[in-house]
Amino acid sequence: MACSFSPLIKQGDSPIVLAQPHGGTDVPLAIWERLNPAGQALTDTDWHINRLYDGLLPNASVIQTPVHRYVIDANRDPAGVSLYPGQNTTTLCPLTDFDGNRIYLDGQEPSEDEVEVRRAAFHAPYHEAIAEELERVRQKFGVAVLYDCHSIRSNIPFLFEGELPVFNIGTNVGQTCAPVIEQITVDVCSADTSVETVVNARFKGGWTTRHYGKPETGVHAIQMETAQRAYMFEQSPWAYAPERADRTRATLKSILTQLEAQALAGSFSNATPDR
Repeated sequence: MACSFSPLIKQGDSPIVLAQPHGGTDVPLAIWERLNPAGQALTDTDWHINRLYDGLLPNASVIQTPVHRYVIDANRDPAGVSLYPGQNTTTLCPLTDFDGNRIYLDGQEPSEDEVEVRRAAFHAPYHEAIAEELERVRQKFGVAVLYDCHSIRSNIPFLFEGELPVFNIGTNVGQTCAPVIEQITVDVCSADTSVETVVNARFKGGWTTRHYGKPETGVHAIQMETAQRAYMFEQSPWAYAPERADRTRATLKSILTQLEAQALAGSFSNATPDR
């Protein structure tokens, strides 16, 4: 695999950093040709995630990967350790989609050596960019808040029972951020009584949230997993639904605006989560 990879980085002037690990759809040709039709459908993309968050907090930094999660999942432990032991999930270099269907042609799955090549080419640069931006922001503002932006189809029996709530907040059971960050996010989401909000349920925060969220160092992290029905149509061709999206964007904007204001006011500087 000779292709190089550069994450997409927009440096902002805010203590908030938005990470978007699953919105990319690029697949190197050498990998694309080995995917079966289920793999080439790219069903598990966080469709339109950039559009959903675009302009909500103009000064925020944004870091994205253009590479699809079927190439390598930028929100998985690079050592291959499961985030949810004992539960169905997908791996660092997924072999199935979220419905449990194989995504490679027979005999075309990546070897351990190829997984390591992909990790170095695609996963590592994305996380180097996040780490560098968080440190730059922390040095400037005394605090950094990593807000990990995700979305997912509402009904995936392979991963969870029933219909997923619209707003799924993850802080690894309060370990990755100051309590006030989680509380602001929950309060804003819960204000919309027409949708359901849950905290640390099926999604407790992926590797990104757990790896960077170290409140005692001034770096906080929270994951937002939004059910896709809240802003788009959940079947191919995965069209954006502006009217639905506008309502969801208003909630997300309020979260980000309040988090930024509290960070600038120093509310998170000496805060540590309950242990």
